[in-house]
Amino acid sequence: MLKSFKTEIQPTQEQIQKINKTIGTCRFVYNFYIAHNKESYEKEKKFISGMDFSKWLNNRFIPSSPEYKWIKEVSSKSVKQSILNAEKAFQRFFKQQRGFPKFKKKNKSQAKMYFVKTDAKTVIPCERHRIKIPTLGWVRLKEKGYIPTVKQGYVIKSGTVSHKAGRYYVSVLMDVPDTKKSQLNDFGLGIDLGVKEFAVISNGIVKKNINKTTRVKKIEKQLKRAQRCLSRKYEGLRKRSHNRKGEATRQTIQKQVLRVQKLHQRIDNIRTDFINKCVNEIVKTKPSYITVEDLNIKGMIKNRHLSKAAASQKFYEFRTKLEAKCKELGIELRMADRWYPSSKRCHQCGWIKKDLKLSDREYICECGYRADRDFNASLNLRDALTYKIA
Repeated sequence: MLKSFKTEIQPTQEQIQKINKTIGTCRFVYNFYIAHNKESYEKEKKFISGMDFSKWLNNRFIPSSPEYKWIKEVSSKSVKQSILNAEKAFQRFFKQQRGFPKFKKKNKSQAKMYFVKTDAKTVIPCERHRIKIPTLGWVRLKEKGYIPTVKQGYVIKSGTVSHKAGRYYVSVLMDVPDTKKSQLNDFGLGIDLGVKEFAVISNGIVKKNINKTTRVKKIEKQLKRAQRCLSRKYEGLRKRSHNRKGEATRQTIQKQVLRVQKLHQRIDNIRTDFINKCVNEIVKTKPSYITVEDLNIKGMIKNRHLSKAAASQKFYEFRTKLEAKCKELGIELRMADRWYPSSKRCHQCGWIKKDLKLSDREYICECGYRADRDFNASLNLRDALTYKIA
């Protein structure tokens, strides 16, 4: 079974230069492939695959353009992977799953340095406190013992090195032996996701909205001030562009950009950690099945009143991680249709209250049944008869 592990690394100054050079080259090749394909389609109405572009780049373009020989100075595996990533972006566009591929911008779009196990005999060594990355050598790990070592019998298939908010991370894909699936209990769970409360579970557990805590609100306030400060620095640079102090001003802008990125990273880490803990707590009860609603997240984000709240809840990430954990432990994950009336249906008698408003936080039925609106929805999801298995 393949499993991903991600942790922070502490590269030396020389290794940082190599990582930045490789990431910059990968970003350039990614953008070059998109621009070349766009130009080719406008002239010949022809799409160039990633493999054909790689052959053209190495055999024709670089030999005839000596000024681009620096592309050959970095890992060829990283360059090829960036081309394949751009090809996947085009394929999603053709399938109408995403928009047209966008160019990656420095400090705004995340490009990665890719490394891979080339053949069966090759081994990417990993110890408790360090990992040997091709073209970089031994790199220290900040979190010791987080990644399983080679001595324990684990094999690293591939990995990536990324740079975000002034920090460097390594993510490796390892071949992990299948864990023995434990005995599951004979009950199921229904989970109602929402904006007021993150999740209401049919067993009575309520997961609060992490974005309403004082900790997140304090960081968001700091972020708001830091972004305002950055905006003023950009405005001041435009007014003083003719001044000799322009270079110093650009340096202060880069420092402020890093402050904003670090605050974004802190908020993202808090939300991701909260989702991981929620998923683990739900799965540890070992239910035979879990039912969640197939939410229209794209439609929620388009609503200007709900967009920020829905995006900050990370519903899709929660569903993806819950699906991976259920698959690992053998739990059946059921997806109820988005039009299933989980909130409007009475759990006791089955009557559907069509005039139920969003402001009605308590469900009151004609049969005398009274319950919290979200808890009633979680019970209906648990007992749903029409669903799809994820």
